[in-house]
Amino acid sequence: MSNDDIKDVSFVHSEAFNRQLASRKWITCNFNAYPRIMMFVAVDEMNKIVGYIQWLQKSGFRKETVVELEQIAVLPAFQGKKIGTELINCSLKFIKEYLVTQNSILKSIMVTTRTDNLAQKLYKKTLGVEIVATIKNLYSADEVVMVTKYT
Repeated sequence: MSNDDIKDVSFVHSEAFNRQLASRKWITCNFNAYPRIMMFVAVDEMNKIVGYIQWLQKSGFRKETVVELEQIAVLPAFQGKKIGTELINCSLKFIKEYLVTQNSILKSIMVTTRTDNLAQKLYKKTLGVEIVATIKNLYSADEVVMVTKYT
């Protein structure tokens, strides 16, 4: 993702997360937090941004890194076309390669999401995460914490 993508990614964010405010500010802050937060985009055949993903390195830069799939979104018209799967797989490959450059390896992946979010199935299938906890009424509903281990 580049600085030029912020406007379009902000639009995807606002469409996907309509309970959240200030999409442009949120996306700009996260983009500026690189390399702690790494963002990637998906484009259609016209090179229009139709989705994005952001990964967050947890608890400092370490030899064994925990990353969180902090947010993923695909425009409604493009959902069901495996774009989310591709975003996860392609970006995770880059994350693993990047970790090598900071003398680190991927220890585990974490995802938090609403208990009623159908994307849990995607996370389980692509990442192998399992629910380890449920937090009652965390944001707008109950949230599950999903984790997988690599080492």
